[in-house]
Amino acid sequence: LVAAAGAELAPGERAVLPTGIAIALPDGYAAFVHPRSGLAARCGVSLVNAPGTVDAGYRGEIKVIVVNLDPRQAVVLERGDRIAQLVVQQVEKVRFHEVAELPGSARAEGGFGSTGGFRTAGGRAGAGAPGTGDGYSSVVADREGQ
Repeated sequence: LVAAAGAELAPGERAVLPTGIAIALPDGYAAFVHPRSGLAARCGVSLVNAPGTVDAGYRGEIKVIVVNLDPRQAVVLERGDRIAQLVVQQVEKVRFHEVAELPGSARAEGGFGSTGGFRTAGGRAGAGAPGTGDGYSSVVADREGQ
């Protein structure tokens, strides 16, 4: 997605940028507005609500909420600058049923890094990372073998 209008963002400032794009998705599909890694790496600009969701019934212009995360530098975005990526996916409609108890799983209630796959600033394996291996890679390798 590209900016249909330019904007100057002071440090910490956010803005809603028009794209000039409207889409009509069929039922069972949604579009997701994702940040661009290059914009974040070069300018410190990201999206406030990433990913943003465009439902199948929405017919208005897709707008992108950007934020300048750089603490010192203003950022100028020009008309035509690539500001986000749009991913269209098929989505399932589900019905939720309240239950007294959820079935068990290997992960249980662990969250926020509990499965490992990261290193601390001192280079030690994070919680749940096996020894010196990369817990995340191990999980990916296990899934590839299925």
